Amino acid sequence: MNRLLKLAIVGLVASCGGGGNYSAPRQLDNACAITSERPAYLRAMRQTERKWGVPVHVQMATLYQESKFIGDARTPHQYALGVIPIGRQSSAFGYSQALDATWEEYQQETGNRRARRDNIRDATDFMGWYMHGSQQRLGLSKGDATSQYLAYHEGRSGFARGSYRQKSWLVRVAGSVGQRSEMYRQQLVGCRRA
Repeated sequence: MNRLLKLAIVGLVASCGGGGNYSAPRQLDNACAITSERPAYLRAMRQTERKWGVPVHVQMATLYQESKFIGDARTPHQYALGVIPIGRQSSAFGYSQALDATWEEYQQETGNRRARRDNIRDATDFMGWYMHGSQQRLGLSKGDATSQYLAYHEGRSGFARGSYRQKSWLVRVAGSVGQRSEMYRQQLVGCRRA
């Protein structure tokens, strides 16, 4: 009985720490609090910064805008006649809100076939891959959170066509992403996590 109880406790503790915590961190306006509460997030973002060159604060601001750091985030359902569910607005899912087709392209190009959108390491690696591609194809600085977000949201072809110019709401959102990125950067410098 004693051995069974120990095994049950070990199993319970292991299941709690195994990446299934998809809830948002408590203080979304404080980069230091986010990285203290979820050190795995900082490790993942630092690894992405080393691999792809996308600064942690740019990743954080994009994650905030896309999912509020919620690992299993999905777009809302659409309804016919206001009551009959007919599916979701898009296939966007996970921390990075990557669409199915873009995620599959990432998996194919990187060889990371087991990558999951609800895994913070995979989600930040995806963002790094995408933003690196935006720098290569569009000339966008990896530190320019505003422009990178516009390309992330509209797709590289949409960005190149300037589709965002017809969407004043999106230009405002991208500006907010840029401001949040700078806020996170200053906070991370202040708590020596930059």
